[in-house]
Amino acid sequence: MANIFELMPMLQGDELAYVQTIIKDMNDDQARMFANVYNVRRKDPQLVLLLAVLGFIGIGGVQRFVLGQIGMGLLYLLTGGLCLIGTIVDMVNHRRLAFEYNVVVAMEVSKIVKASN
Repeated sequence: MANIFELMPMLQGDELAYVQTIIKDMNDDQARMFANVYNVRRKDPQLVLLLAVLGFIGIGGVQRFVLGQIGMGLLYLLTGGLCLIGTIVDMVNHRRLAFEYNVVVAMEVSKIVKASN
C-alpha cells in the first residue's frame, strides 16, 4: 500500500482520510497514477476562498464556476453573489465546497485508474 503522505503531502483533514480510503486497495503503481491525476484535477480550498473574495469587487460567482456549478455561478453573477450574502456564506464554507468537489473528482479518478489496469 502506498504512503499517502509521500504521494500527496498537501492533503489535510477530511480529504486526507477520504483519499486514504480510496487508495487503500490500490497497488503502488495505481496509487501513483491516482495521485498524479488527482493532484491536477482537485481544487484547493484556499483557491475557492480567494475566488469568493473576488465577489466583493464585482465578480460574484467565479468560485461556483470553478467548482463546476454553472447554474449557481450564473445566479451569483446576475444577483451580485445573492446580494453578497451567498458570497459571504461561500467564504465561510470554502473548505466544504472544495471537499465536496474533490470527493467527486476522487471517485472519477479512482474509476479511471482501476479501469486502466
